[in-house]
Amino acid sequence: MGNLGRIFLAGLAALVPAVVTIWLALWLIFTAESGLGWLVRWVIPDEYYMPGTGVVLAILLVFAVGLLTRTEPIRQLFGLGGAIMDRIPLVKTVYGAFRDLMQFIAGDRKTQFNKVVMVQPSPDPDVELIGFVTREDFSGLPDGIGGEDRVAVYMPMSYQVGGYTLFLPRERVRPVDISMEDAMRMALTAGMSVKKDDLG
Repeated sequence: MGNLGRIFLAGLAALVPAVVTIWLALWLIFTAESGLGWLVRWVIPDEYYMPGTGVVLAILLVFAVGLLTRTEPIRQLFGLGGAIMDRIPLVKTVYGAFRDLMQFIAGDRKTQFNKVVMVQPSPDPDVELIGFVTREDFSGLPDGIGGEDRVAVYMPMSYQVGGYTLFLPRERVRPVDISMEDAMRMALTAGMSVKKDDLG
């Protein structure tokens, strides 16, 4: 029975990541197709409509928005929209969380979220954790948060969505040469998913 259980778990380990990834990709594709496909069919006759046009339109739309946000008027417009969202109770919590998450994924240089470091959370030099620098400039924040000799480091938890932020002296932080994606994967999988060969 023990061998059968291990074989079953090995099968799950092989199938679940692939199934979840494929399901998420298909969900995004079908959502884009159904959400924007009707717009294409409204503009052109049905006989000229090709399946997948909605997906292509969604990709082009995302690129167009990305280009527009590089211009100052559009950036100010999005900033105004964000300021309005930040004033609405409950909405500001959800909007702020998703905005910060997407800036984290996009690796916005202004937020410095793409800096991977090893952290000594205790005086013991043999104990280190992997983290991501989220802030080095604390100007504009209330007194008592951060300081000139400190950095804010996000520490993700393994195998769950969550984490915590440490405000540490700079000497307790050591930069490492690894991409944000590989470091996040290493942290979230308790260090088991990244090998030296995977880092190129």
